[in-house]
This record gives sequence, C-alpha cells and structure tokens, in this order.
Amino acid sequence: MNPTLAGFLQALALVAALALSHRPLGDYLAHTLTSAKHLRVERGVYRLIGVNGDSEQTWSSYLRSVLAFSAVSVLFLYAFLRLQNHLWLSLGFPAVKPATAWNTAASFVTNTNWQSYSGESAMGHLVQMAGLAVQNFLSAAVGIAVLAALIRGFRRNLTDRVGNFWVDLVRVTWRVLLPASVVLAIVFVAAGMVENLHAAAQVTTLSGGGQSIPGGPVASQEVIKELGTNGGGFYNANSAHPFENPNPLTNWLEVYLLLVISFSLPRTFGTMVGDHRQGYAIVAVMALFWVASAALLTYFEWQHSGTALQAAGAATEGKEVRFGIAGSALFASSTTLTSTGAVNAAHDSLTPLGGGVAVFDMMLGEIAPGGTGSGLYGMLVLAVVAVFVAGLMVGRTPEYLGKKLGGREIKFASLYILTTPAVVLIGTGVAMTFRSERAAILNSGPHGFSEVLYAFTSCANNNGSAFAGLTVTSTWWNTALGLVMLFGRLLPMVFVLALAGSLAQQHPVPVTAGTLPTHRPLFVGMLSGVVLIVVGLTYFPALALGPLAEGLH
Repeated sequence: MNPTLAGFLQALALVAALALSHRPLGDYLAHTLTSAKHLRVERGVYRLIGVNGDSEQTWSSYLRSVLAFSAVSVLFLYAFLRLQNHLWLSLGFPAVKPATAWNTAASFVTNTNWQSYSGESAMGHLVQMAGLAVQNFLSAAVGIAVLAALIRGFRRNLTDRVGNFWVDLVRVTWRVLLPASVVLAIVFVAAGMVENLHAAAQVTTLSGGGQSIPGGPVASQEVIKELGTNGGGFYNANSAHPFENPNPLTNWLEVYLLLVISFSLPRTFGTMVGDHRQGYAIVAVMALFWVASAALLTYFEWQHSGTALQAAGAATEGKEVRFGIAGSALFASSTTLTSTGAVNAAHDSLTPLGGGVAVFDMMLGEIAPGGTGSGLYGMLVLAVVAVFVAGLMVGRTPEYLGKKLGGREIKFASLYILTTPAVVLIGTGVAMTFRSERAAILNSGPHGFSEVLYAFTSCANNNGSAFAGLTVTSTWWNTALGLVMLFGRLLPMVFVLALAGSLAQQHPVPVTAGTLPTHRPLFVGMLSGVVLIVVGLTYFPALALGPLAEGLH
C-alpha cells in the first residue's frame, strides 16, 4: 500500500475511534464526578485517610489538599528511589542518586515523566510498579479532579464549595483509570508486549556475541503511561522499544489511548454544565489544532529538502521502520499536544520545522486536547479570556455560562496564562547564561538552543519528551528541571482553583439578546485566535532563535 494512503487511513481510523468514544466515555466521567453514591471500597479508603466523603471543600481547602498530596507524594517517591537497593526486585541496582531521585520524584508526581535515566539499567521492578506506575495513576487523577472543581465553579451559584478533592481523586482512579488499565494491559500482552518479573536474560546473538535482554512488568505500565497522558517509558527508548511497542497495531492503540480521555472530557464539561453545545465548541477547537499539527508535522517529515532526505525519500533518521513516517509523525504530534511525552521516534532527529511544530504544540499549553484534566481546564481559562476580549470589543460586561467575568476572574486567568511562559523563558535564559551548563548542549548554533528551549518547554508544560541532544544528568540540570516541573504544574492549579471559587460564589446572570453565544462557529474561531495570539506568539522570539532560524537556514 502507498505509504501516504496508509498514513491517511491510520489517521482516519483514529478520528473515527475517538469520535465513537467521545460520548460514552465523556458521560461516564461526568457520572463518576457527580454521583452521590460511594462504592464500598471508596468508603474504606475515606475511613483509612480520615476523610468524610459527603463533605465538600472551599477552593482554598481543595488547593491545600492538592498541594499536601503532591508534597507527600514527592517525598514518598524520593525515599522509594533512594532506598531501592534494599527493596524486593531491585535486580541488584544501587540506590538512585539524590539529584536524579529528586528530578524523577518531581517528574512523576507532576504528570511530566521526564526521565534523566535509563529505566532498564537504573530502576528495579518494584520501584517501577509501586513507585512510578502508581504515580501515573494518581497524577492523572489529580488533573481531572482540578478540572472537576473548575466545572463546578461554572455550574454552581452562591456557594463557596467546589467539591472534595479526595473523593474526586479516589473515584477517578478506582472507577476509570484502574479498570481500563487492567483490560487494556491484557490486550497489550496479547499484542506482544512483555509482562513478567524476570531479570535480564543473557543470550547469544546470531553473530556469536552476547546481549542482555531485560524483562519486566511493561504492558501494565504502558497502558497507564498513555491513558493518563504520563509518558514515562519502562525502557530508555520509550515507545520506540519493541517490548513497549511491538507493531503498528500497538502503536495506533497507544496514540488512541493518549488522546481518548482528553478528547472525551469536553463532553463531560457539557454534561456537567447542562449544555452539550458548550462541549462541542471546545472539542472543535481542540480538534482543529490537532489536525493542523498532525498534518504539518507529517508534511515536514515527508519533505525532500537536503541531499540525505532526497536519497531516503523522507526524514527517516531516528524513526522505526515498523511505524514509518506517518506513524511516527502522528505519534509525535499527539504526544506533544497532550502532556504525555511518550515518543516512538527520536525528536532530536525531526526536521527543523517538524521539531518546531512539536515545540509549538507544547507552547500552546498542551490544550489540543492536552493532558487528562489539565488540557481542558487550560482551554476553559482561554475561553474566559476570549469572552472577556469579545466583551471589550462590543462594550458589554463579559459573561460565560451565566457568570460575569470581572477583574478578579481575569486576573486569575491572566496569571494562569503568564505562568508557564515565564517559567520556560526564564529557565532557558538562565541555562544559556552559565558556561558550565552550556557544555551539556551537544549541538552548536540554533539547534543547540532548540534543545534547551525544548527541555524547559517540555518540563514546564509537564510533557516529558526531549530532543535528547542535551546531557541533563548533572546536579544542576536535574535540580533546575525538577523545580520547573513543580512550578509548571502547581502554580497554574492555584489560579484555576481560585477562579473556580470566584465563579461559584456569583449570582447567575440571565441570558439576554446581548449575551455572546459560546457554542457557535464564531466563538470557535475567536477561541482559536486567542490560543494563537495570546499563547502562541508569546514564544515567537524564542522560536525565531531556534527552530525557525534552523529551518530557514
């Protein structure tokens, strides 16, 4: 079959599968977040942690719960990594070094899953299962919980309550992520993924040499790695490794999994606010950017500029033959538009403009569709800004879903939008200032700058993918990137929850003839413009120094 046609059919099948999943999964998530009934196992968890499942929290109490849970999770995972050599199934690996343990703990708790280590040569099976994989579940659930609080802020009136963080966390984990992961892990094992507790096997190759073949609980971690938009690979090669991603079918399934929850959450939003049209408008914007990104990145990887590309017929360096250009580009676009960070190709080997698309995807805030929960709450914050701008243009008080958007709400939205660019650009600038840290850049010129920019963009947006041409194993890089992950994850949550609390306390505003319809194509276009202008162009000078300069050279 023609490779171009095969790639088109692969993308078309993915769109059809996501469309079929949108309504049932979105409605199920809405039911999970609004049900008044607690399951028996959930009530047991509430008693264990001393929580009243029927009580609700103010936004500030909800925030304190999020921060406390994140802090305890970082400390627990850090201790787990430092004590690895004393644990069962350590496989003889030593304790993880302090700087690496800090970076890894911050990475997995923030849903970033940036890895400055090689999994198969640094982590034992117990740490992978009970440490890293557990955080894959919990960090994804935290994102959806914060989103649920924001939606309640839009839905409720004259109250200071936005839900119960512990109830949301437990329900999403137990009712959604865990059962789906169990079923899909079986599918992955049947498709050829590894799932065992074996140590590395020593084998003799056909040429007579020796090779170490590592085993491990791969399939079970691979599912939640994608479903929870985490991205941390069991092996250093991530989803390019044949044990993690054996064939084109598993590759397609992985792309589907990393998109399905985030593309279904707008339906959850529409259901919870009582107007499905609002959800359709949001998902239309997400789909518009996803299609554009996938098409552009695929095009740039197929282009034949340069002697090597003309000889190969495409930019084949760093790509798995079993996936090809189409499967690799679709994966790269989807993983950078979500907070997944999993890779099935070397992003450092993308063409300059193809790599630029991947960086720009993350710079948009990963909102198309974004991470589990974080993508939609980022898009809703931008929707607030779009409505505010429209109100200024026509001289009316801006209103969104029956709530007035005054100075308080816009300040929270503005702080949310400015936080990540500030973290990215300040971090990149500081790294480029120190000569000792510039030594970690393996390439000179614009591409070397792109590697640093990509690293800080990936960590601040909690993505986790990398250009890989940057040596980030030093204490400085591990410490700096760990801090960037925490700032990029937790500070936006502060402003989202503050916005939720402010909205929930308001009187409802009746719809009038002057109210901006936020479910029509006009609003879809306005919101798309806000995403490009307010968010995307913030990074244009940095992009001009890196990917654009290299691509236009």
